[in-house]
Order: sequence, then structure tokens, then C-alpha cells
Amino acid sequence: MINNNRGTLKQEKSTLPIALRTKFDELQEKLSIRFKNVSLLYNAFTHSSYVNEHRRKNYEDNERLEFLGDAVLELGVSQHLYATEPNMTEGELTKLRAAIVCEPSLVKFSKELDFGHYILLGKGEEQTGGRMRPALLADVFEAFIGALYIDQGMELVNPFLQKVVFPKISVGAFSHVMDYKSRLQEIVQQKNNGQLTYKIIEEKGPAHAKKFVTVVLLGDVELGTGIGKSKKEAEQEAAHQAIQELGSRGIEEEN
Repeated sequence: MINNNRGTLKQEKSTLPIALRTKFDELQEKLSIRFKNVSLLYNAFTHSSYVNEHRRKNYEDNERLEFLGDAVLELGVSQHLYATEPNMTEGELTKLRAAIVCEPSLVKFSKELDFGHYILLGKGEEQTGGRMRPALLADVFEAFIGALYIDQGMELVNPFLQKVVFPKISVGAFSHVMDYKSRLQEIVQQKNNGQLTYKIIEEKGPAHAKKFVTVVLLGDVELGTGIGKSKKEAEQEAAHQAIQELGSRGIEEEN
């Protein structure tokens, strides 16, 4: 945990109106997180336009927290991928991490948490739709991570990421950036473990929103199952699960 000597002092001098403080209490309740220094939470959601319209209040915007949160998020994701993807090369890990921490992904995380509802905006920014502007939503997610880190360290950041970010990795939300099929083929060829085949075992849902369920077999042994909006996506996810299965079995190490 970090002692923050700057970045919240201004916010503490001028307490937010009670209606806004109540909103942030509700947010903490919803997230099952309680900040020791709640001013950090306020700071994370304070946009520069709000500061500019309340100059006498000495509020501070979230840009410094965003800077810190960006680094903390990369660290948390890096640690998770290093621990859960032992078969990935450095290049593959870097590519997957980049997909997880890029702006479109951060926007999705922010929207799922309804962070846009809590951002403190100036009237001009509000009127021009700033509350749902992608860059702003991505920034506030990073700022929140930064505030969480200063308040309670990685001990609280990691559980938050485990709820919000990491489950999406395990279900293949970012598999489109990884060629798991090629990687699985390389693993199998290196050890001459047999022939890989992919088989669609189910198609479900209406025609306009069909989902495919695919299994990948090594010989007659089923290694993984994938679900996707296309056959290709389902195969990639099945291959991803197969790579994890091979690693857990230690098959890669066999002669």
C-alpha cells in the first residue's frame, strides 16, 4: 500500500456534495469494495472538465491516477498470464496482454461496471455526450485501478481483476488475437503425439445468433471444447483449452 501525499489533498479540502458522496457509497457497495481513503475514489472519477468548472473547490482530476493505473493493470494482467499460460512464448503473451489492456477492452469493462454513471463531468462535457465517450471510459477504468492500488495495494487490485477481467480471458474473449490452433499443432508435432481433428458437436441458438460447440481430439482423446459465434472461433477456443490440458498433463514434456 502506498501513502499518497498528493492527488487527494485537494479533494479532501472541498468535500463533494452529499448527493455525489451517496452515489459513490452505492458504487462501493455494488463492487463490494470499501476505500480506506474515499477521496481517492472521488479523484478517480473526476474529469478535468469538472475541475475547470469548480476551480474554487480545489478538486483534482484523475489524470495522474490514470497514469498509475495503466502500469498497475499491465502488471496484474502480466502476472496472471505468466501463471496461467505456461505454454505461451514471450511474443504471444505480449500480444494477448495488449488485447486485454487496449482501449476497446477497457471501455467494455467500464461499461459493464456502469462507471460512466459516476464520472464527475463539467456541463459542457456532459452536454456533448462525454459520459459515454470511449476514451473517457477507458481512462476512468485505469484511474480506478490506480486509486485502488494506492489505497490497498495489489492485495485488492488482484481480486478486483479476478472478478472483472480475468474470467473473460478464460472464456476466450480475446482468443481472436491468438492463433491457438497453430500453437497446438506445433506442440503436437514436436512430440509426435498423434493427429489433431476438430469436430462440431452442436449448433445452438437461432440462425441470426447461432453458436457452435466444437471439440478438438488428439487421436481418440478429447482435449478441449470451444464455443463461438463461428466455427473458427469455436475451434480456436477448443485449441486454447487443449493447450492448457496438455500443459496440466505434462504431455509436452513427454518423449
